[in-house]
Amino acid sequence: MSIEGDVDDPTASELFKKYPRIVADHHVMEFLTDYLRLMIGGNLGAFEMENLMDVDIDTHHREMEIPIHALVRTADGMPAFGIVAAVMGVVNTMGSVDKPPSVLGELIAAALVGTFLGILLGYAVLSPLASRMEDRAAEGSKIFECIKVALLATMNAYPPQVAVEFGRKVLYSTERPSFQELDNHLRELKGK
Repeated sequence: MSIEGDVDDPTASELFKKYPRIVADHHVMEFLTDYLRLMIGGNLGAFEMENLMDVDIDTHHREMEIPIHALVRTADGMPAFGIVAAVMGVVNTMGSVDKPPSVLGELIAAALVGTFLGILLGYAVLSPLASRMEDRAAEGSKIFECIKVALLATMNAYPPQVAVEFGRKVLYSTERPSFQELDNHLRELKGK
């Protein structure tokens, strides 16, 4: 109950001011404060809270995937676009069949460039871009999973240090601080 004021107005909270990167992320702050409010209200059990958090995280993840799916569909269509460009180039070439071979060669080359561009854009540009966006969306969901696990551990009466450790374990190994690094960081924050 002592953090109710902090949860209601996190931008004015001395507690949250210690974590400017968290406060700067609107989605994270909304997620965190919404579930802290529910915990303060005390009417939901850990099982119900976990289910609600899972739905919330899934909704966030699906929203992040909308532009990714659009880009994947575009990437998938680019080779077909290249084929259409090639066919149009061949049709154009057929209309110029009475021209010398050097002109016909240029027209056929232009038609093949359409195929090349469609394949290049689809497989070498748009598809890798969509994959990177997908990876970033998954990385972006990790913070919500971390918060979820830490809050649920708190709801299940684990001590704060253990709840934080639960959250730390959710992070990718490339992003996860060691136990000692996290402990040192938390000690520094306590000193402020």
